[in-house]
Amino acid sequence: MSQGRSIRLFLVDGTPNGLLTAEIMNWTGHALTGPRSKLSELVQRQECARTGIYFLIGPDPDNAIRPLVYIGESDDVAKRLKQHNRPEDQGGKDFWEKVCLITSKDQNLTKAHVKYLESQLIALAKQSGRCGLKNGTAHDYTMLPESDQADMAFFCEQIRTILPVLGFDFLRERQKLSATLAEQKTTQEAPVFFEMELPKHGITARAREVDGEFVVLAGSKARNGWVSSSDYTSYRPLYQQLTEDGVLVPDESGNVCFAQDQIFSSPSAAAAVVSGRSANGRLVWIEQSSGKTYGAWQSEIVDAQIPAAESNE
Repeated sequence: MSQGRSIRLFLVDGTPNGLLTAEIMNWTGHALTGPRSKLSELVQRQECARTGIYFLIGPDPDNAIRPLVYIGESDDVAKRLKQHNRPEDQGGKDFWEKVCLITSKDQNLTKAHVKYLESQLIALAKQSGRCGLKNGTAHDYTMLPESDQADMAFFCEQIRTILPVLGFDFLRERQKLSATLAEQKTTQEAPVFFEMELPKHGITARAREVDGEFVVLAGSKARNGWVSSSDYTSYRPLYQQLTEDGVLVPDESGNVCFAQDQIFSSPSAAAAVVSGRSANGRLVWIEQSSGKTYGAWQSEIVDAQIPAAESNE
């Protein structure tokens, strides 16, 4: 079982939508994030005068289900952010709505370090498929001593840990999902699979829960198109985007299948894509070993913990 981590969050101006700092115990890194509307306050902070890595995050006009991200580095992040805040026709960037800055509390990050981190993080963002990248071709920067590369590998892992806590989930690698599934199969605890069927259409889909996310497994079937003309839920754009991204591909049955394992935010989101219309995932996904619905299976697990919790009081 993975060990817990302690992350310290601080609301700089006391509001959840303002500036926010984050630190991990025993890590020299420091994260600062905020909306673009708070940029005038953010660039005045001392962290912005240091050498660091920064992320500009905004909506992707060509993809409704993922953000658009620019990854950069600078010796003076405040100066660089002022440049990015200019209009597009003046060399700035219009797309971004939030910024996240990563620096070092001991100020030991050098220009070489952040250039190396930038190249590594751009590569991870491309592999994840969770965002669109505004960066052009990234340079494969390897001009660091072996010991420094090891230090930056650790630093990079901490960045990938802290960003999701701040609401930025675009650096999780797809390979890590496959590795997690494989690791779960080797544990003594029996793996839990969920199945959803549409017998009338010859559709069967299988899924797992991984790190709190619902994952439909590669090879699962889905309806060939969004079939509800009166359904205005947010899942229709999700279905369309997965089709455009090549996740849903036609098969010989006339339906479509998942070409790869696909992460969903909830069982209902997964069920909607499989059925091509809005669906209650807590009712239509069935836990294979017990035959219970996802909702009943989850409730049983929670109820089983109540006596244990009461005995500890």
